[in-house]
Amino acid sequence: MIALLLSVFIFAACSGSNPAGGTSTGGTSNADTKSSIKISYIDVGQGDSALIQVNGKNLLIDAGTNESTNKLISYLDKQNIKKLDYVVATHPHEDHIGGMDTVIKKYDIGEFYAPKKLANTKTFESMMNALKSKNLKINVAKAGVNLDLGKNVKCEMIAPNADNYEDVNNYSAVIKITYGNSKFLFTGDAEKLSEKEILNKNYDISADVLKVGHHGSSSSSSKPFLDKVTPKIAIISCGKNNDYGHPHRETMNELTKRKIQVYRTDVDGTIVLRSDGNKIIKQ
Repeated sequence: MIALLLSVFIFAACSGSNPAGGTSTGGTSNADTKSSIKISYIDVGQGDSALIQVNGKNLLIDAGTNESTNKLISYLDKQNIKKLDYVVATHPHEDHIGGMDTVIKKYDIGEFYAPKKLANTKTFESMMNALKSKNLKINVAKAGVNLDLGKNVKCEMIAPNADNYEDVNNYSAVIKITYGNSKFLFTGDAEKLSEKEILNKNYDISADVLKVGHHGSSSSSSKPFLDKVTPKIAIISCGKNNDYGHPHRETMNELTKRKIQVYRTDVDGTIVLRSDGNKIIKQ
């Protein structure tokens, strides 16, 4: 019922998508992000949320769980966030959009992106109502969309590459950010099917840092995908002693075999990386 009630709003909003992204400015008081890129993989328990700060602009990818909302907002406030130039909900699962309604209500939002997929949940309804209350349109998150994060930055979506999937995880927006010579890949919960589509499209997915798909589940991070990304650093966002056994042993074995440096939010807490365009440093 929720999805039916909201479908008119979401699809009307999606039709106004701007594939080229916007040019809204403002956001962070951290002057040092004008000469570097700062990426925070925020510890939101068994969920996902990442804040990208560069050229005085802010991009938030996902907003964790309902339970972790206060923790997320506290972190954003500590970064002096007033405006989020872009917000991306990679897909409509609670562990990725749990805090989204609060984020939308609290901060000035430039453009909001989400895949064209409805969900019949209270969390999804809350997100949609928050968007509606601020008259924010939904731009469709899909391969080919570019976001404007200013000079020396390329921010492109390379998935989803189809309109319909049986598994909601495969609707996940996959985003590659290039800052100078430093490359970062964000995969949401994209599983092996989406990874295969990305490989078939022959996108350049090489990256120094990979946000590992689906919290380190064995349903993601296929060998061909890892072979093409060839990351030096892997970030896994998951909760301590979670019910899913994330990250799975198979995924950890593949990362270890490739001698990839792994950081985990359940072990390391919030992980902050900074790059001057050449060297990536963990803060």
